[in-house]
Amino acid sequence: MGVGTLQESPLHAALKAWLQQPGDGVEVPVDGYVVDLVRDGLLIEVQTGSFSSIRRKLHDLLDVHPIWLVVPVPLVRWIVRVDAAGVQVSRRRSPKRGALVDAFAELVHVVSALGHPNLTVQLAGTHEDELRVDGGRRRRRGRAPTVSSRRLVEVATLRRVADVADWAAFVPAGLPAAFTTAELAVAIGRPRRLAQQMAYTLRGVGALQPVGKRGNAIVYARSAAGAPGDSV
Repeated sequence: MGVGTLQESPLHAALKAWLQQPGDGVEVPVDGYVVDLVRDGLLIEVQTGSFSSIRRKLHDLLDVHPIWLVVPVPLVRWIVRVDAAGVQVSRRRSPKRGALVDAFAELVHVVSALGHPNLTVQLAGTHEDELRVDGGRRRRRGRAPTVSSRRLVEVATLRRVADVADWAAFVPAGLPAAFTTAELAVAIGRPRRLAQQMAYTLRGVGALQPVGKRGNAIVYARSAAGAPGDSV
């Protein structure tokens, strides 16, 4: 079953409210699952947790229903520390900047669903508060704060990904025709692990294809359906 309103996180609830339009059904039972929003036959799912938990739901529903999978990607984070009573102690902007390519760390878990013609991924670039409660596990000086929840500040951008060309546009145009995940990692400014997840996902949806090896590294090229895109 889907996430019920009594169980959902503040981020999930806020994104659902941001997406909701007059006439939308909310938390609607569909074929044995609960769907966040239903709009004239379109199913809209907001996924803020692990994607492995939604894999079966997508596969069971996609053959019958068009689905929007809305994925929040934090571009800017504010670290908000609260005490045990929930009173805010401090708020500071995190120096780490996010990018939409960060979504591939989770999208890799649903590769088999991403190429389905009934699925459209909506990547929502967000600004978020990350609430940390003072206390938690011990460290040398006192206790380290633990993350309690994520809270939506605003949706800064929304990027629709629906076909092979949309997926291929995530590959930076400056890469050579054939490249490894090491080169991809440099181009997107992210660790190689994320570049590997990105390449695996893009290969799964038909945007990349393996064309050889350099030592132990797989060499990739854009498929005929993909064209050089812009850096994200």
